[in-house]
Amino acid sequence: MTMHFEPTAYFITWVTYGTWLPGDGRGWVEYHRGWRLPNPALEREAAALMSEDACRLSPSLRAMVEAQIAETCRHRGWELHAVNCRSNHVHAVVTAPGVHPKKVRTDLKAWATRRLRETNVARNNWWAERGSVRYINGEDSLAEVVAYVMEAQDRQLAPTRSVSEGIGSDGFDAAAPRRPR
Repeated sequence: MTMHFEPTAYFITWVTYGTWLPGDGRGWVEYHRGWRLPNPALEREAAALMSEDACRLSPSLRAMVEAQIAETCRHRGWELHAVNCRSNHVHAVVTAPGVHPKKVRTDLKAWATRRLRETNVARNNWWAERGSVRYINGEDSLAEVVAYVMEAQDRQLAPTRSVSEGIGSDGFDAAAPRRPR
């Protein structure tokens, strides 16, 4: 007899296009192989293959993505516990009984993309392929993940770059991947 286990929720994360490339200096995840150490040569190769510049979402676009994720969850009958769209990634915590987590992620990304395409921003690629899905089991774990998504995103544990290393006062990240011209 097979027992079916239903998680309390899914913790879903995906990044914007070009902001976390294979070989990234922070480490990176290889599909079906797991966590990998930085590889600058691979990161340069991946950047050279980009079809457009890395995508950074403005505050208004971030709000649009969050609203669309909430609408998609309402429409599908899924419970949205938390959503936080950042300039370079999205976190969503969703309970969707009986639905495969990849379907949840795919639907959230697809509908967010449809909404973003209604803007006057000319982009072909908003998101990286795939993303992360973690199973949340139990109310305590759910509370911790919701707190992380809603409260910990603005806390930076250690600066990764300073103004002298390429982030100007205008907020432009000179080190963000750009496709070759």
